[in-house]
Amino acid sequence: MSVELPADADAVQTPEEIADLLGDLVIGREEHLNAPGFVIKPDTVVDALRRLRDQAGFDHLSCVTAEEYEDRYESIYHLTSYDDRTQEVSIVVPADKENPVSQSANEVFRTADWHEREAYDLIGIEYDDHPDLRRILLPETWQGHPLGQSYDQDQPQVVPLREHQNPLLEDQKADNDSETMYLNIGPHHPATHGVLHIKTVLDGEQVVDLEPDIGYLHRCEEQMCQNSTYRYQIMPYPDRWDYISAGLLNEWAYARTAEELADIEVPEYAQIIRTMGAELCRMAAHFLALGTFALDIYGDFTALFMYSIRDREKVQNILEELTGQRLMFNYFRLGGVVWDLPEPREEFFEMTRDFLDDLPTALEEYHDMMTSNEILQVRTVDTGVLPPEVAKSYGATGPVARGSGIDYDVRRDDPYGYYENLDWDVVTEDGCDNFSRLLVRMREVEESAKIVEQCIDLLEDWPEDERNIQSNVPRTIKPDDDTEIYKSVEGAKGELGIYIRSDGTEKPGRFKIRSPCFSNLQTLPEMSNGEYVPDAIASLGSLDIVLGEVDR
Repeated sequence: MSVELPADADAVQTPEEIADLLGDLVIGREEHLNAPGFVIKPDTVVDALRRLRDQAGFDHLSCVTAEEYEDRYESIYHLTSYDDRTQEVSIVVPADKENPVSQSANEVFRTADWHEREAYDLIGIEYDDHPDLRRILLPETWQGHPLGQSYDQDQPQVVPLREHQNPLLEDQKADNDSETMYLNIGPHHPATHGVLHIKTVLDGEQVVDLEPDIGYLHRCEEQMCQNSTYRYQIMPYPDRWDYISAGLLNEWAYARTAEELADIEVPEYAQIIRTMGAELCRMAAHFLALGTFALDIYGDFTALFMYSIRDREKVQNILEELTGQRLMFNYFRLGGVVWDLPEPREEFFEMTRDFLDDLPTALEEYHDMMTSNEILQVRTVDTGVLPPEVAKSYGATGPVARGSGIDYDVRRDDPYGYYENLDWDVVTEDGCDNFSRLLVRMREVEESAKIVEQCIDLLEDWPEDERNIQSNVPRTIKPDDDTEIYKSVEGAKGELGIYIRSDGTEKPGRFKIRSPCFSNLQTLPEMSNGEYVPDAIASLGSLDIVLGEVDR
């Protein structure tokens, strides 16, 4: 899908200009903390989103949030721009309480496919003209919608045997000479990076159709957060979304959203510690991605995988010194961090600098063994091609988008923490293939090292009497009723966002997680159709997904 935006597409920016652009499509106005909100009729979704994309430059549908109220259902389309992340708008689409039907946005943004399926699955909103409206996280036989107000948790989920019969029972051989074969890849297979089921149709060895089947690891994270208090109970959960190596990045996504929702300031010293810890987590995540990618491509366990795990363990040791944990850190707090750097500080600084000093040699080893490897080059160069406009339509972010030449990074484009005060670069590659995504991650390790080193320099010289790790935060946080916000951070895999609607209590009325892996995984058919099975495995590995975050 290729969309050419007009030259003046970024001319429409203020709420008034957006209102004029949408014209009579608007039936109401709202103010979300991050963006103006425009309420439209449920049968005008395509028209409204197309105007915003083509005439105002809002080419990134980052998230779709569905909710049920006492008198209506609601879909919220969170729009921004790949060229200007600070420009945001929320399109609010109410639907009838008795007949919750809304027009699908899939015609404008392909990423709406999965997001709307999730909204249908968990909330119960139906979307007209959706290409494949069926459950995505739960089995097709599931009764009810778990995040709906009338959901009965005690109802039986027993289905007759016919629901489990052979799905290919009625398949017949094609009339032409082509012979296709249905192949299940996963869900219990190491090449799927977790419990992922890939329904694959082959013509010989070429992929003619591929469908990721998710939901095997559904964990109710959003509902658990809705049942928890802002101040104390939610923060331990984010570590478990991308549970393998991105804990502090996940914690920051929640912290940033809740702090803006409750108007909480974070001391500068704590922001530096947060930035340093987050970049260490990014490095750990990328090391693991490199090692598992080598396993996917040419089965290199004894050399490159163990080398990457060696360096990842060094990062985990530093993080353990900082937080007391190796995976589930629970180190961030609203308003700062839970404690200061470990004592003696000099030993912590020396440990971190030793790792940074050894890193260039380690990266040179990776390039010698990996990027210079002829087998890997044959398997990754010009395979898994994802053109930039296709990547944008699917809402791809992180190394997946930057590997397609999309210069988009939330750390720079919507600054938070201490990033805007540091010297570092956003890494992009124009190859749009599996090899480019690998190069982006390897180069991002170097940029993260630059950030960590600058943070260490600052922390070493910080006056002792100004080391404030937390601001004063109310014991009980109760934002005003119906206050809404969507904020995000740059996770290891891409844009990790949180939408919160408050209901006037100390617990969120709605808590929605925007997983970068969820949107990135949706691009897999675009990258794999027409290629060979090994290429599809390489493409999946290049996405660096974690199913705990996909299924949430």
